[in-house]
Amino acid sequence: MSAPLTKPAGPELVIITGLSGSGKGTVLKSLEDLGYYSVDNLPMDLIPKFAELTSSSPRISNAALVVDIRGGEALKRFPAMFKQVQKQIRARLIFLEADDATIVRRFSETRRPHPLKGAERSVSTSVKEERILIEPIKRIADLVINTSRFNVHELREFIGERFGASRDESGILIYVTSFGFRHGVPTDSDLVFDVRFLPNPNYIPEYKKLTGKNAKVAEYVRSFPQTQEFMAKITDLLTFLLPHYIEEGKSYLTISFGCTGGHHRSVMMAEEMRKRLRKGGYNVKGLHRDIQKG
Repeated sequence: MSAPLTKPAGPELVIITGLSGSGKGTVLKSLEDLGYYSVDNLPMDLIPKFAELTSSSPRISNAALVVDIRGGEALKRFPAMFKQVQKQIRARLIFLEADDATIVRRFSETRRPHPLKGAERSVSTSVKEERILIEPIKRIADLVINTSRFNVHELREFIGERFGASRDESGILIYVTSFGFRHGVPTDSDLVFDVRFLPNPNYIPEYKKLTGKNAKVAEYVRSFPQTQEFMAKITDLLTFLLPHYIEEGKSYLTISFGCTGGHHRSVMMAEEMRKRLRKGGYNVKGLHRDIQKG
């Protein structure tokens, strides 16, 4: 079980770590914008001293720093060092990750070399090696964030919601996603529901080129008793699960609904559950991953 996110009053040190290309720089900048004194790639042996200065300085209310694979062999000492730091100051460890394909794409777009990349080593190989090297750090993290779903702006918004002055640390950010099984299950899904058992509007000519966001298509899918029963059961299940996820300290949850192509049934169901969860007072965002795909 991860450590609870609620801490006693006083200065806080947030240490950001994780995979190269996962967005550590964006998170650091976001915390800086929130008033955190921020340092990138501080030498490992200076971290305890930095924590000491942060806890005693009247000019620093909170601080953040990045520790990652650039630290080399010293990174092996980090878990023990983090325990030492926690005795000096309130400290939280954030671990960022993303799926391999996302990280490889990000390195390709920025044209920057991976820190572990040798003369004949691909980015993909470097990412796999990095995962192994930093796994011991991931195991002690207070918060693990998979950034595959986020663009830069969404990641900054998420950090603002989690660490801003008006944050509700007992809350949870919910993503409700629709997708098509023919395009693969979203790798960042926490809960996956298969709605291919529902009647398919794709076989009705007037609905074929529409999506589940269309009122007529949604009403068609909703008109069947099995749809109503399924929605009621899923609502009951989520009503039961979400308070327990929040109590466990989970910060975000991705609920995915899949149909064959990701155009009709899954879209309608995701929209319906998004509305129900919002009505229940939850912070919910919707995403229809495959709605534009053929």
